Amino acid sequence: MESQRLNKAREALERKEIDALLISSPFNRRYITGFTGTAGWAVITQGQAWLVTDFRYTRQAEQQAKAFEVVQHGGQPLELIREKLNEVGVKKLGFEQHHVSYADYESYERTFGGIELLPIGPIIEKLRGIKDEAEQRCIRKAIEITEKAFEFILGFMKPGVSEREVAAELEYFMRKNGAVSSAYPAIIASGVRSSLPHGIASDKLLGLNEFVTLDFGANVDGYCSDLTRTVFIGKPSERHREIYRIVLEANRSALEGLKPGMTGKEGDSLARDYISNRGFGEYFGHGLGHAFGLEIHEPMRLSQQTEEPLEPGMILTVEPGIYLPDYGGVRIEDDILVTETGIEVLTTSNKELIVL
Repeated sequence: MESQRLNKAREALERKEIDALLISSPFNRRYITGFTGTAGWAVITQGQAWLVTDFRYTRQAEQQAKAFEVVQHGGQPLELIREKLNEVGVKKLGFEQHHVSYADYESYERTFGGIELLPIGPIIEKLRGIKDEAEQRCIRKAIEITEKAFEFILGFMKPGVSEREVAAELEYFMRKNGAVSSAYPAIIASGVRSSLPHGIASDKLLGLNEFVTLDFGANVDGYCSDLTRTVFIGKPSERHREIYRIVLEANRSALEGLKPGMTGKEGDSLARDYISNRGFGEYFGHGLGHAFGLEIHEPMRLSQQTEEPLEPGMILTVEPGIYLPDYGGVRIEDDILVTETGIEVLTTSNKELIVL
């Protein structure tokens, strides 16, 4: 699997006419090598592939990065990389400018004198955008655990329980059921806090007659899931029901219309137009969705700024919302896989308004 990814990276290097690529992003390094350690650099040329790491990880790297020659450094990794590059006559070295600090770049300039440094953009991220079967299996498993956690937490939530307690129970349940960890800090936002799109769990206690937004996911073998459901505790008013109904129909509109070849902007409009036409457009202030995988937010977006098309193999969220300040908010989020002819909705949790 990693050898196939390595070949695709080399094809990208050839198109850019770059002799070698230095990979410093931990997520990109893991993707291209299979190495799960926390320290190291991957270096790729047309004829060589090195994974440079330290004594702590050498054995692990040899076991995991089968397509790479593992090279142990003694505390000066960039100098060792320079030596390897000089050995094979590298003149142009690509680097990941989005993952390199200014201090790192200054180190590159000092160390790689005589080699032209070229920013290469999201080469590996673009490869990561299309999920292979192994990646899809991990994400499906993460979704399965997440949805079981949602069913469990419905029986735990009640007035007087804090948002932090809900988040802790979700984390514990997911770990007990096969997750490595949560995919990200759970968003548990109740009452007026549900109008905060990223209202991380607080000490607020759940109350009566209010929305509770639960946005959480599991991490399985490095891959994430991302689910949002909004429930109600108490007796919802007609206004509560109206807001929920609009968001639900916007979600359904997007799921019915999304297909390969459609741009991210066109996909976003499927839900945004529905919400706007019902007078709530100004209260839907984020994009409709985003890709995810090794990271919970990956480059492809369903947004008004995205002209790139959807491609088979992409996995994204679809998460319209309405957020009314000092009142509350609703978000309903599903995960989808883009197929050759349309999409597969990977999440199956109930989306009708759940009243506790």
